[in-house]
Amino acid sequence: MMKFIATITVLFLITGCAVVPPKDYTKFNAINPRSILIVPVVNNSAEVTAADYFLSTVTIPLAEQGYYVFPVNLVKRLLEDDGLSDADLVHSSPTERLANLFGSDAVLYVVINQWDAKYMVLSTQVTVDLNYVIKEATAGDTIWQHHQKMVYVPDNSSSGNPLADLIIMAISAAVTKAAPNYVPLARQANDLTFKYPGDGVPPGPYANKRNTTF
Repeated sequence: MMKFIATITVLFLITGCAVVPPKDYTKFNAINPRSILIVPVVNNSAEVTAADYFLSTVTIPLAEQGYYVFPVNLVKRLLEDDGLSDADLVHSSPTERLANLFGSDAVLYVVINQWDAKYMVLSTQVTVDLNYVIKEATAGDTIWQHHQKMVYVPDNSSSGNPLADLIIMAISAAVTKAAPNYVPLARQANDLTFKYPGDGVPPGPYANKRNTTF
């Protein structure tokens, strides 16, 4: 029996050949945050569920970097009780106000620029494009920011039968378009975003120093 094996190929998108300068951690290290508040995500994509799905992926990688992270569902509920039910309204509010509600040292803002699946007949390209900003709690100054864009498409291995391969690829593309799985890609984007050394955030006070590479 002929079997079809589909694997996911992750494409890291790099604009041009420009060398990205290393991040300046002077402000971040001066603040030395111990706790980070993750506020509701601004969703600029056409996918209405993107913000909620993304929030389910962002807490763990940041906590694993050694920071206390407030439960995102609890944060969302308390902000709603304080009159901040809309993510755009939250992002436009003073950082000090948000931080004081929870006693956090810093606030993480995330904007979803793109969260979609593009159907291309024989393949479906799924994309997430995200902006991350961390601001300190008092003056609201930005102490770290990052942009991450990632794409994956099904990598359809050949069965040796061209006609069968075309049929399988068309079915795979249609299924991916109908029910694209953004969560694994969002998790990968977060892992890469917060990874350190690199462009991520330095290990926090609760990091396991034995498993942290400097």
